[in-house]
Amino acid sequence: MDPAHGVAAFPKSLKASLVVTALLLFTLLMVNQPLQTASAPQGIVSYQLAGTADQAHAILRSWRSEGVAWARVFLFIPAYVLALMQLTRHFTRDRPGIRERVGARWVRALFATAGLSDGAENILLLNNFNPPTDEVSLSATLCALVKFTALTLGIAGLVIIRASRRHPLAHH
Repeated sequence: MDPAHGVAAFPKSLKASLVVTALLLFTLLMVNQPLQTASAPQGIVSYQLAGTADQAHAILRSWRSEGVAWARVFLFIPAYVLALMQLTRHFTRDRPGIRERVGARWVRALFATAGLSDGAENILLLNNFNPPTDEVSLSATLCALVKFTALTLGIAGLVIIRASRRHPLAHH
């Protein structure tokens, strides 16, 4: 990708996917605002990482009826996974090397793992309302940790792939 062109060099499908993801992220951030309470200082993330039934119950009590509003943003998962997959494909299109292709496969696998883990986590959290249990809370926390780890490693891998040399050094 020529840095002079910037975002203009992105394919239309990637631009659309990134815009949809950004809009859904903005919506998620807006939904999260009223969920930030003393029991849940990070809002939804606090509930995702509540490892015990007591923590989950305290968070749900502090949210009252606003707590289930986050469930409406389930579309964010496929949107961000699709955007990250397209971004990976775009960033590796001029990287023909075997290391880059193998790295890109790992990055895509990490993004897919993050999406599947996020979906499983949300299903667990939706089933942890009445009454919250330690098993479901801990399972959701583990899914959240897998999601965050996979996203972090996938993005780091994408940066490494993009920063790699385009052409091998010439041997003299």
